[in-house]
Amino acid sequence: GSTGRDNRMFVEGVLWIVRTGSPWRDLPEVFGDWNSVFRRFSRWSRKGVWCRIFEAMSDDPDFEYLIVDSTIVR
Repeated sequence: GSTGRDNRMFVEGVLWIVRTGSPWRDLPEVFGDWNSVFRRFSRWSRKGVWCRIFEAMSDDPDFEYLIVDSTIVR
């Protein structure tokens, strides 16, 4: 398969979904095809990429009080 072209835009798209609580189908075109973004999100989830990102960020003193609230993450 191919590799993702723009990791930053992909993460921005995922964060947009998290912030708005919108369904994947409503992802704006600027982030790419919603189904491609969703499939990539699912692959990263299965591989534990999001857990590794969260662990890396939580080790940074600047993110010591980073909170992910279930009221905004559906």
